[in-house]
Parts: sequence; structure tokens; C-alpha cells
Amino acid sequence: MGWFFVFFFVSGFCSVLYEIIWLRLSMAQFGVTSALVSIVLSMFMAGLGLGSWVSGLLLRKFERRLPVQPLRLYALAEVLIGLSAIIVPFELQWGRSLLERLPLASSWSYYLASGTSIALTIIPWSACMGATIPIAMLAIRRRFSEQSHRSFSFLYLANVLGAVVGATLPLLLIEIYGFRGASRVGAVLNLVLAATAVALTLRARTPMADAGASRPSVPSRPAVVVNGWACIVLLFATGLTSMGLEVVWIRQFTPYLGTVVYAFAAVLAVYLLSTFVGSQIYRIWSRRDREEGALVWILLALCALLPLLTADPQFHGGRFLRLILGLGPFSCLLGFVTPMLVDRWSGGDPDRAGRAYAINVLGCILGPLMAGFVLLPLMGERWVLIAFALPWMAVGLRAVWTARVEASGQNQLRSRGIAATAVLVAVALVVGTQPFENRFTPRTVLRDNTATVIATGEGMERQLLINGTGITVLTPVTKMMAHLPLAFLDHAPKNALVVCFGMGTTFRSLLSWNIPATAVDLVPSVPRLFGYYHADAADLMKSPLATVVVDDGRRYLERTSQQYDVITIDPPPPVEAAGSSMLYSKEFYAVIKQRLRPDGILQQWLPYGDAVVRASVARALTESFPHVLILQSIEGWGFHFLASQRPLTTWTPAQLVDHMPARAVQDMMEWGPAATPEDQFARTLARRLTLDDMIADAPGVPALQDDRPENPSSGTGSGEPRSSVDGLRLVRQVILQDVLP
Repeated sequence: MGWFFVFFFVSGFCSVLYEIIWLRLSMAQFGVTSALVSIVLSMFMAGLGLGSWVSGLLLRKFERRLPVQPLRLYALAEVLIGLSAIIVPFELQWGRSLLERLPLASSWSYYLASGTSIALTIIPWSACMGATIPIAMLAIRRRFSEQSHRSFSFLYLANVLGAVVGATLPLLLIEIYGFRGASRVGAVLNLVLAATAVALTLRARTPMADAGASRPSVPSRPAVVVNGWACIVLLFATGLTSMGLEVVWIRQFTPYLGTVVYAFAAVLAVYLLSTFVGSQIYRIWSRRDREEGALVWILLALCALLPLLTADPQFHGGRFLRLILGLGPFSCLLGFVTPMLVDRWSGGDPDRAGRAYAINVLGCILGPLMAGFVLLPLMGERWVLIAFALPWMAVGLRAVWTARVEASGQNQLRSRGIAATAVLVAVALVVGTQPFENRFTPRTVLRDNTATVIATGEGMERQLLINGTGITVLTPVTKMMAHLPLAFLDHAPKNALVVCFGMGTTFRSLLSWNIPATAVDLVPSVPRLFGYYHADAADLMKSPLATVVVDDGRRYLERTSQQYDVITIDPPPPVEAAGSSMLYSKEFYAVIKQRLRPDGILQQWLPYGDAVVRASVARALTESFPHVLILQSIEGWGFHFLASQRPLTTWTPAQLVDHMPARAVQDMMEWGPAATPEDQFARTLARRLTLDDMIADAPGVPALQDDRPENPSSGTGSGEPRSSVDGLRLVRQVILQDVLP
């Protein structure tokens, strides 16, 4: 049995590794949008469920005529999974090249085509992963029949523990070997598992079992709180609730954890580790007990509400204490009840276990979609938590009130008293806590399928927060992102594009040049808050020169045929935020060069960052464009990169001002800080830097690429220290939060 634990520990690690890599590669090929991320993860989960269901069905049908031992079937599945590590990247590239030839007129047609390509790529391979569970259960039933009735929970325990390691270690592998190299590491592990499984069939055989023993019946089940088809219904509900709540958790705890990959790895690690603890408790408990008690379900509902307390701004505790107390108890209970329900339904039968697991996976697919695209935009985080907790409270209360009286009415009275207390505690959590946005006054809060967006502050103190993270403030720096590249042109501009809308300041400045301006932003609610920051926003949006597109900036540039004189980019900070690095890579700049006119200019904004960030971005730009000018901002923080295919003319401040329309000059000087337009440019031009200046503290760092990102070893991009493990530079752009919008 120990070998089976090893098999599923390693396969749990590999499955998370592949999930991270396939998600990242899909983003690079098809775009960084919540809808696309949901498609990738849904297809991955759908393959797991389909493989589990179909393999269990086939094993039941052909078990007695099975030509090979189950362990050899398991080895074949691992070989196929290993092949996926090599083949999937090429399949995704092929799908992307096919989409480029199709006349896709709308986002929906694009999502349909890209989703089909992703489904055809990922589902068959993830189905091989899901198929290993029923196959291994059959092997256990033949070799260790006395332990087979709890075999699913045994494999589940090992798989979750492997996934705990997979939540962090793959990030190191990606940092060292890149995404494709890390895939090959996974492939080697799969092949080692396959070889080991085959070796075990050669070393030891059980006479009748390997030849196809008679199929034992599912053991009888004693009277318990939940049984029969109720197990299937609750398995669907556990998958729906757990993955739906993860969407809410990301939004609730991002303000305290930040958007860097460390934060999302922490969420995943706490969830998986707590699930493992709960599964281990179940394994110990199930040796002597069979009835879980009705209060388990009430406790599950109560624990689902704990994030209301730990995500409350008034809660005094460190960020990881918030995480552990908010996520740990619920995840632990989930780790207890999920294998319990599958064991109870299947009794060790691979077919029944495959169906049960598939139903659970179906819930896991629908949960994030329901939470992210339906509930959160309608109700907000607090009410979504309550909506997911209420059904479990109802299940528990019903079980308490209909429970059998064992020895006397005292047991039932005690259970009802505990249940009533739990209800009171739940009410106290709802009434006595407040959401994160309540700390801001005044405020406007908008929610969509992508994020919760908060506009707050007054005057020049107004700011924009996305999922609780500060994105931008009113600053002349964002005006210069428009005026610098436009003024540096040696001809009158025809049009311009800004990627990332923010407060709309850069977009507004582009329009002051009286040219067509297009703004692209991923979050639908962000452009809707334009009027909060600028009084003339409504009039500007009515202008025929103004166009706002809700899309991933990189995907928009890949799909459009339009060319621009200026493209200005201000990715959301911090640089190490998940997904942001794809707007700084060499591959992205290759796309931009196709959309810039030959004499056009790219303005790339880089927050201060640390040495690794500055060096990798600077190298990526200078290796992509032959002519790059680096200027520190007028406020002394962050950098403007002006890049072009043609030499940039050396203009004087007065000449730059002469290039500008009067309205543009007025816009540039609205917030100063200089007294004259000439001085405004002079201050910026005086802060010129060279490539050597940018890479001086990290000379060995290569250019940032999609497959080989560089991550800062310290710092948050704002000069603040960040705890880290020496030598471990985690990849910043694995977007596990987009796993969940």
C-alpha cells in the first residue's frame, strides 16, 4: 500500500505543476482574461471528472476480461500524462495559429473558438489523470481487499499532500528551468512512476487477483446521517462550495496579502494543507466510527462564514493568521467529508468511486463560474459567503431535528442546543463584521466577474483600488505617459493607444491632442469610474475620437489590424502582480512592433521595482527595439521607457512644447509640478538614464520572456521589504488568483 501512496503523492504534485504551466501557456497564446482562465481551469477539471467516470465504467464492464494487471494500466496512464508535458505546448501553439486564420468578429466568437481549442488540447490529457483513481482502486482491491473499502480516501490523502508540495515547489522549478523545462521535469516524474508500477507487477504477484478475481460486492453500510444518493448530492455541493468560496477568498484576502504570487501560493497552500489534515483525521476516525454526527454539517456552514471575521479590517492579526483562521477550519472539514462521502458511496468499488469523484469535479467546475460570473457581481463577497453557507446550515439543522434518540432524549437535546448556539454565532458573524470597503469614505464600489473595484478619496487624494490593492492615484506622471511619446514624434500623430485604463488620466491626455485615442482595460468596472476622477469624463466619452475596449491588452494587440503612432502602457502595480509580467516580456514587445507605425513610439511605464525587475525589463526593451530612451519620472519615482524602430530625435524642452496643441499643453500643466511647460519637460529630460544604470545592480539578469520570467528576490516594487526564502525567487506571473476571478 505504501507504493500507492507514493504514486499518488507524486501524481498530485505533477497535476498541480501541469495545471499551473498549462494555464500560463494558454494565457500566453490566447490572452489574460478571467473568462479564458475559467475556460482553461474548467477544461482541466472536466477532463479529471470525465477520465474518472469513463475509466470506472470501463473497468466495471471489462474487469473480468482485463488483459493486463491494473498496475500496468496505471503505468500506461502515467506514460500518457508524461507525454502531455511535451505535446500540450505545441498543441496550444497550433491552436493559436489556427485561430489567427479565422475571421473572428467578436469576443464571443473568439472565446468559442479558443475554448474549443483549449478543450481539445487539455481534456484528453487531464482525463488520463482522472483515470488513475479507479485504476489504482481496482489494483488495491485485488491486492489488499481488506483495505479496499477505504481506498479512495487513502489515494485522496496522498494526492492532496502531493498537491500541497505542488503549490510551491513548481514555482522554483519554473524559475530555474522555465515553463517548458519544468514540464519536462514533470514528464520525467511520470515516466518514473510508470516504470516503478511495471516493476512492481514483475516483482510480486497475487495468484488469483492478477488473473481477474471475482468482483466483491460493495459492503453494507450501517445507518448514518448521510447515505445513498444523498452522498452524491452532497459531493456535488462540496465541490461547488469549495471552489466557489475560493473565488471569494481571493477577493477578500488580497487587500491583506497583496497580488504577488506569494499571496496566492499561500492561499492554495493553506487550503490544501488543511484539506490534508482533515483527510488524515477522517482516515483515523473511520477505523472505529461510521457515523459523523449531524453537527459536522452545521460546523461546515459556520466555518464557511469565518472569513467574514478574519477579512474584517477591525480584526487584529497578521496576514497569515487571517488566512489560517479564515480558510483552515472550513478546508479541514472539507477534507474530512469529501473522502468520507466517496468511501461511503463506493465502498471501494472503482466504478462507483469514479462516478462520485466526477460528480464532485462537476461541482468544482460550476462553483467558480457561479461565484465569479453570477453571484459576486450581484451580491458582493459577504452575501456570497452567506449564500454558500446557508444550504449546509439547513442540512445540519434538518439532520439534528430528525436524528434518532439513542439512549435518551438528553443526547438530542444537547445536539439541538449546540445547533442553536452555532446559529447564534453565525448571526453574530454576519451582523458584527464589516467588509473591507467600509474603511473608505467616501467611496463608490463596483463589482463584475473580474474584480471588486473601489473608487475613494477627494480632490488630489482620490485613488483606485482593485480587489483592495491600490492601483493608481492622481499624478502628473500619468499625464506624461501620454505627452512624452506624442511630443517626441517628428510628425503630427494620427492616433494613439493606451493599455490599462486606470483612472483614465492618460486616456484623457491623449484626447487633448485631438486625435483618435483607444483605451484597453481588462476590468469592465474600471472605465465606468472615469467620472469619479475627472469632471469632463462624460463629455470625453461622447467624443467620436474616444474608444474604450474591455479586453486583455495583449490579446487586443494580437487581434487588431490597426497601427498606432503611439502605444503607451501602464501595467497594474506591483510589477510582480500575477499576470503583469506578460506586459513586459520580449514576446509582448514583438507584438507591439507589429502595431506601431515604423516611426511610432512605445511608452512603457515601470514602477520603481527592485534590481532584478529593472534589469530584466530594461534588457527586454533594449533587445526588442534598437532605440530606447530611459527617463525617470518627473516626481522622481518610476521610469518612462521610450522605444522606437527609428532613432529618437534629441529635442529641446522648448521644441517639445512647440509640438503640442494648446489644449494638450493646458492638460499637461493641470497638476504641475513645474511652473512652465518647458520646465516640465526639462525636469524629466534631466533624469535620463542608460541601460548600464538600469542593470548595474543585477548585471547577470536576462531579458524578461514569457517562458523564462525573472522575479525579484526582495522588495515589493515600492521599496518595502518582503519576506522570502534565500535563493528562492518565485515566479510572479503564475496567476492562481485568475484561477478564480
